[in-house]
Amino acid sequence: MQSWVLWVIVAAVLGTAELMAATFDLLLLAIAALSAGAIAGLGLGIGFQVLTFAVTAATLAVLVRPVARRHLTGHPRLRTGVAALIGREAVVLAACDRDTGRVRIGGEEWSARSYDPHLHIPAGTRVDVFAIEGATALVHPQEEPWPN
Repeated sequence: MQSWVLWVIVAAVLGTAELMAATFDLLLLAIAALSAGAIAGLGLGIGFQVLTFAVTAATLAVLVRPVARRHLTGHPRLRTGVAALIGREAVVLAACDRDTGRVRIGGEEWSARSYDPHLHIPAGTRVDVFAIEGATALVHPQEEPWPN
């Protein structure tokens, strides 16, 4: 049996194992086996084939694997619920200080207080939502007002 056929069989076995394991690592080894099979198909010796397999596997492990892992195990970028409100712009409806206030975030009214307890934020000021604590938005003005 010709050596390129063996490399293709190894690649097929690794590819099938990847389908069951879903780790992405075996797929990289299957690609390396296919590249070694291509070298065998050119008629180069077993030394070149093994070297091609090793270099291709190492290169894919160093360059491709970290990027693929980041995409496969990354957290969704979609924020929902109150987490989606953090960073949004709001308008102060009732003056905000360290204890009380009201803001409109999107189309909703929220109780609010100033993120900096020393700031008094007058009504009509545009603010950014820094955090949500319970049902209260902690806000900070986009332009720094004068402290009280």
